[in-house]
Amino acid sequence: MSILIKPIITEKATNDSELRNCYVFQVAVGANKIQIKEAIEERYGADIVKKVRTVNVRPDYKSKYTKSGMITGKTKASKKAFVQLVDGESIDLFNNL
Repeated sequence: MSILIKPIITEKATNDSELRNCYVFQVAVGANKIQIKEAIEERYGADIVKKVRTVNVRPDYKSKYTKSGMITGKTKASKKAFVQLVDGESIDLFNNL
């Protein structure tokens, strides 16, 4: 099981990375802060993580009406990690595209 699923590249996340040196990643739901820190440091370099904050994202419930009746469903729950780096360090997210 991989801890880091993908980096989140949105306008707000890009602004955070430029101004606060904080990057956002989608991570495995069962991962804790220590595992996330070790995965980031292993992938992007040693001792660059200053702080890790996590957010559990709840699933969205959706329903639609069809000829056969109402159909309900939901999306998957996920987890985001906000990783703040030590001053002077950065991560090149666009290098592996």
